[in-house]
Amino acid sequence: MAEDKVPLVLDVDGTLLASDLLFECFWAGLARAPGATLAALRHLARPARLKAALVAPAGLRLDLVPVNPAVMELARAALAEGREVILASASDRRLVAELARLHGFSERVFASEDGHNLKAEAKAAALVAAFGVGGFDYAGDSRADRAVWAQARRAYVVGDLRAADIPVPPGGEVIALPAKAAPRGLWTAIRPHQWVKNVLLFLPLIAAHRFDIAALASVIWGMVAFSAAASAIYLVNDLLDLEADRRHPKKCTRPFAAGTARLDHGMAATAGLVGLALAVGATLGANFLWVVVLYMGTSLAYSLRLKRARWVDVATLAALYTERVVAGAAAAGIAVSIYTLIFVFPVFIALGCVKRLTELTLATSDARLPGRGYGRADRGDLLNVAGLGVAGALVIFFLYTISAQGRHLYPDTWLMWVAMVPMGWWMIRMVALGWFGKQDYDPIVFALRDRLGLALLMVSLSLMFWAAGLWAEWFGG
Repeated sequence: MAEDKVPLVLDVDGTLLASDLLFECFWAGLARAPGATLAALRHLARPARLKAALVAPAGLRLDLVPVNPAVMELARAALAEGREVILASASDRRLVAELARLHGFSERVFASEDGHNLKAEAKAAALVAAFGVGGFDYAGDSRADRAVWAQARRAYVVGDLRAADIPVPPGGEVIALPAKAAPRGLWTAIRPHQWVKNVLLFLPLIAAHRFDIAALASVIWGMVAFSAAASAIYLVNDLLDLEADRRHPKKCTRPFAAGTARLDHGMAATAGLVGLALAVGATLGANFLWVVVLYMGTSLAYSLRLKRARWVDVATLAALYTERVVAGAAAAGIAVSIYTLIFVFPVFIALGCVKRLTELTLATSDARLPGRGYGRADRGDLLNVAGLGVAGALVIFFLYTISAQGRHLYPDTWLMWVAMVPMGWWMIRMVALGWFGKQDYDPIVFALRDRLGLALLMVSLSLMFWAAGLWAEWFGG
């Protein structure tokens, strides 16, 4: 074989693809056919059989899986030179062969099949049998590729492996290529900006006029637990939503969907965050711990199934927000008022509708939202339900002001009625912004960054404090 026609052999997972087909199949299968996918885990001790068992339930869209630009550029250059580009992977042969056809590479592939896992020394032996020592160039990304690099003419190393992990091939040439994934991608996937939503845990304290240090400290720790739990669920949701996100005009840039964060790192981070949430939750007492567990269970059910059901998803979103309010009361050890719960739930129903309204308004076609049950034809119904949520919340608030509990905590009832004006303005404005697509995809995050909206809420809250006599108590007068 002429030296300039030596074939270029590419590893798949983490090299050609900025992802891993084993984990892609697992999460795609868990979203589509959770029973069959979990049943496949009985083959955990036999990697090749596990990979084969996961292919069918996954129904993986390989055309959507992100590639590593640097490796794809290398492959295109080799094809332009008339060289054969061959895929060699420990992934299942069916997927590797389909991937080769998809990208116009050689029909000759090396992959796992018939219970034989083609990895490390097994892959090196197969390539040497086909091309001889030094008869191929090889691109890989992990320590498992050391055995293959040692037999190649030229080693292409994707990512930041230590020099000690890279043997010098017979040709003596090692070339570094950048990986697409980076630590920053995982941090983005954790969504620390979403932690601001956990200020909802303070609502029971505000409603009960509890501002002592012990209660505040407990709620802050509760926010830590809920932040960890929420981030874990965000990671799981993104892993389950890989295909839908890749088909979405904006969500396609999410780290796992785009390949800027590794799936295995996301899975490890999920386990760590769940452990942190449960550990902190346990220190705050059994009631709070049960709320955390309920929140994570509801969120998981939402990610797996409920978010695809029209109207059920909006009700579930409202329930998840409401659970934060219950958690705040549990953390502080106070009883949450039934009026508080039946007031905030319709507010959150309205905001759930706003979330879907925003997505539909910004959608680029009339097709149903990927992974959701709504299309543009549902905008009118969502607006109506949002309006009912706003009206219901205001009616409940009014009834509270004339209740015995309301009159006890807020003696100046007329000020509570005045507070309903900026409160109603805020809710109606949120719905209108969602209708016209002038909001973020998450209305709670948007609300906590919206200056005018925050000003309206502060005015309403100040009037409530005035009605309760708190300003006079704190500052005299």
